[in-house]
Amino acid sequence: MVDNLYKNTGKTLEQWIALVKKENFEKHGQIISFLKDEHGFTHGFANLVAHKSKGSDAGSAENTTALITKQYQGKEHFKPLYEKLMQEIKGFGNDVEVAPKITYVALRRKKQFAILQPATKTRFEIGINLKGQEAKGKLEAITAANAMCSHKINLADIKDVDAEVIGWIKTAYEHAG
Repeated sequence: MVDNLYKNTGKTLEQWIALVKKENFEKHGQIISFLKDEHGFTHGFANLVAHKSKGSDAGSAENTTALITKQYQGKEHFKPLYEKLMQEIKGFGNDVEVAPKITYVALRRKKQFAILQPATKTRFEIGINLKGQEAKGKLEAITAANAMCSHKINLADIKDVDAEVIGWIKTAYEHAG
């Protein structure tokens, strides 16, 4: 993505980061809006620059384990659910890239196929990229124009992790290869 950023815009990631930092934005969303509205970025490129400029991506974090630990503060009951999902997902293949962010964990293959997020104290959310897939069963469509995922699955308990949930994540994994 970094190479394509330069190819598409004529500026390096470092140049975009410097430009964004001059604007003194406080929030991630402000950076994304600025890059999309003022510079015609797609959401993916704007998100990349926003994360890199704020140091909130896994590559900027010194300790990615600390990012995950922080996600579950006050939501510790969801950590076993996350660990169960990760055990299943790592069984898909050795090409699963786990990229912790500040509020979620991105799962990539050649492209992102899912995110895992303890969204609230009562809801764990799995974001899934399956564009064109009809919503059915536990799979709900996401209709937001700038959403990073096309679908989501909401879970409340580790017992909610069943064959259907794993099946949707695996389908997204297979489409991302």
